[in-house]
Amino acid sequence: MVKYPEVKVELVGQDGNAFAILGKISREMRRAGLPEEEIKVFQDEATSGDYDHLLQTCMKWVTCDECDNDEEEEDDDYDVYRDDDD
Repeated sequence: MVKYPEVKVELVGQDGNAFAILGKISREMRRAGLPEEEIKVFQDEATSGDYDHLLQTCMKWVTCDECDNDEEEEDDDYDVYRDDDD
């Protein structure tokens, strides 16, 4: 269950930089009016592990968009693997 589901953050298109993700979520938490102490608790928890832990913590605290890589793939990629002798 998400702690603050009303805080919605779009992470698709982020460069995968942990600090950028942490900053974006912290900013959205401030915009939603969460107390600075609560944001600090989030930041401490998010930075207490590796990158995967950071992402898991973000999804536990706020509503993050989901990245659906299947929609981003293009059918043209198939042509690269096609054998022209067929």
